[in-house]
Amino acid sequence: MTDIPTAAAEPAAPTAAGDSRSDLHQFVIFHSAGEMFAVPLGQVKEIIRVPDVVRMPLSPPALLGLANLRGSVLPVLDLRHLFGLPPAETDDASRVVVLDHGHPVGMLVDRVANVVTVDRERLEPVTQVQATIDTELLTGMIKDEDGRGIVMVLDVARSIGRTFAAAARGINLAEAAGPGAVAIADAAEEHLADEDQLVSFEVDGQEYAFPIGEVQEIVQLPAAITQVPGTPGHVLGVTTLRNRLLPLVSLRTMFDLPSEAFTEANKVVVVSLPGSGDQDGAALSVGVVMDRVKAVLRVDRALVEPVPAALQPPGGTSDIRAICRLDDGRRLVSVLSADAMFDASDLHTLRTVQGESAADADLAEGDQTMSETHEDAQYVIFRLTGEEYGVPVESVQEIVRVPDQLTHVPGTPDYVEGVINLRGTVLPVIDQRRRFGLEEAARSDRQRIMVFLIDGRLVGFIVDSVSEVGRIPEATISPAPELSGSRARVVRGVANLTAQGRMIQLLAVDGLIDSDADQLLPDDLPRIAA
Repeated sequence: MTDIPTAAAEPAAPTAAGDSRSDLHQFVIFHSAGEMFAVPLGQVKEIIRVPDVVRMPLSPPALLGLANLRGSVLPVLDLRHLFGLPPAETDDASRVVVLDHGHPVGMLVDRVANVVTVDRERLEPVTQVQATIDTELLTGMIKDEDGRGIVMVLDVARSIGRTFAAAARGINLAEAAGPGAVAIADAAEEHLADEDQLVSFEVDGQEYAFPIGEVQEIVQLPAAITQVPGTPGHVLGVTTLRNRLLPLVSLRTMFDLPSEAFTEANKVVVVSLPGSGDQDGAALSVGVVMDRVKAVLRVDRALVEPVPAALQPPGGTSDIRAICRLDDGRRLVSVLSADAMFDASDLHTLRTVQGESAADADLAEGDQTMSETHEDAQYVIFRLTGEEYGVPVESVQEIVRVPDQLTHVPGTPDYVEGVINLRGTVLPVIDQRRRFGLEEAARSDRQRIMVFLIDGRLVGFIVDSVSEVGRIPEATISPAPELSGSRARVVRGVANLTAQGRMIQLLAVDGLIDSDADQLLPDDLPRIAA
């Protein structure tokens, strides 16, 4: 399919003929399995690289798992699976589009292409889409100007609502053009040799850009920034970005432009600076705060010119590496150089800010360890396929080793491994990997049987290992994504321990088996009186 050409993501000014911004809509375009999809820009919070995810037990196949997004739990869906497209491994071009659905929800895509502005005449109803995918998850399509290709517009509410039990919010297509994050493509994206790709943004009415290879990602400006005393005026402070501290600098202050209060339009462009000129020698990520992000541009290199000699500073090195002429010279974009913007002194300051703040953060977050806050609930933590799960300590009757042999009971589900004699009590034992639909594993000395009292009966569950008993601060626990049916009964919350880099799924013991235990457990097992 052909890419829809775009030069800018900003709406055109109204004309005397009566055109208005309500007739123009902005979309983020991305690719999956050779198809092109779009979502309204106003529904996109940010675009991030593919994070590590924690799989949820008994979750729908389209739900990849849960990720840590700056201390919040982010459910991540697989767009390919939603539309029945063939699966594929993620690579350097893969991205997660974070959508605003009342709470953030991520959607994995093969790669993000650009941001386009289209008028209402190019929006067609979904009935015009001739494709072998599920059109119930689409609101329509965008035709490119020469009619050679189409982009399918996702119905975000339906797409998310199909996976989650929460009611989907209706989205009006006329409200698509709103404030939101901009998509960025990856440096590894295939592009023509005579073109450059730039991420453009605006500061004090002037348009600037970074080469796309220097941009790691674009995120929302955080609500809270930790200031660091004794730093230059352009250093705003530090924030936390996925368990790492990110120094923030203001491009307005760096360029001696008038200061303005931050708004929702402000974005942070995360650039990677080499270690050259700094004794540390390592690369450093820095967030550069912009007024707003405009577009991802593909420009002919013939339109990119060096900075005129008259504009070069006395030392010969400028923050601006080139000038890009667009729209027959009526639109000038100053191409910045992340390398040249920060000298050795700046690099040293930014590393110092990052290091000192990291030490302070370790002290401040030390109370998130699972052993310090005596007022918080205690949990038994166990592992399955490398993931951590927790159950309230009072729900665990005991923990025993897995015997060499278990007695199989005919007519029970395949995840019932059998029964054992536990000090005169017949104990049914469930293989928790099978129950959660996980890959099976050979028996090992580390495996244990955790014994719970469920519906008046003792039931054992085989887990890979039991790691610890500890306290989890209530403040770190977020509600689990709202799944449907029996899935909703399994995970009651997610403990996001950012200081330790851990995400623990907290299970509801009563949801570990079906509510009607008589369909699962042998009939002759006695119930234990409450």
